[in-house]
Amino acid sequence: MTSLLTAPTTAARLSFKHAGLILFGLLMLYPLLWMLKSSFIPESKIFDDFGLIPGELTLENYVKGWNSGEGIGFTGYFLNTFLIVAGSLIGNLLSCSLAAYAFARLNFKLKTAFFALMLAGIMLPYHVVAIPQYILFSSTGLVGTTFLPLIIPKILAVDAFFVFLMVQFLRGIPRELDEAASIDGAGPFRTFWAVILPLMKPALITTTIFTFIWTWNDFFSPLIYLTVPESYTVSLGLNSLVDSQTSSGLGPLFAMSVITLVPVFLFFLFAQKHIVQGIATTGSKG
Repeated sequence: MTSLLTAPTTAARLSFKHAGLILFGLLMLYPLLWMLKSSFIPESKIFDDFGLIPGELTLENYVKGWNSGEGIGFTGYFLNTFLIVAGSLIGNLLSCSLAAYAFARLNFKLKTAFFALMLAGIMLPYHVVAIPQYILFSSTGLVGTTFLPLIIPKILAVDAFFVFLMVQFLRGIPRELDEAASIDGAGPFRTFWAVILPLMKPALITTTIFTFIWTWNDFFSPLIYLTVPESYTVSLGLNSLVDSQTSSGLGPLFAMSVITLVPVFLFFLFAQKHIVQGIATTGSKG
């Protein structure tokens, strides 16, 4: 009798929770859906209706937004962003994996001290090192049109979070594999390239996903290092669309924001399984 009374109560409680989660999800999605709707209606009517069903459809905002921008337009902005993302991906995957292999497998002087400094890098916000880093690149003449200030730090394994993530993963790989490779005559680099690197796939995928998303969405770093419109990324291109004193340009801004979200959305959609697996795998290594 008790079980019969408990079952409906449990079902009602679950239904209430699911309804609440659905309502909360719709509330969180509303700004995104409203922006999507606003990108397809005339700019003059954006603030006339805050509903989600468009009345008059037009592609004017997309045409105007894509052809806007100083000099190269959004075609150039997207190409610039893809170049920076590609350089950041290659730099992070190579440098962070090598640094993690050294911390996890090799023995060298001051290893503990260097590892502690690396961990300190995780705790420091980027804005703390932004000024000295800017002074360094400015003194070498790299600030302005070149993408090197945005890519060089990735080649030098400055993203300590990814180094630590890979170190945690490598600690779960048996050291017997290194010993077997050493017996076969392989040195540290060959052991890393032929034995360890193929086993690091989950950690490498996780690094790829987060590097792509963070680099694509980055606004602060391009803002301080890219001063010429021809070198702008999509984030800077979006910022240049709207005059801060007026509401003109909101239609093209919404349209280009939707297009800018597409690569990140598709990348996350196809990689979400690897995100969960990668974080779970790297987090479970002790």
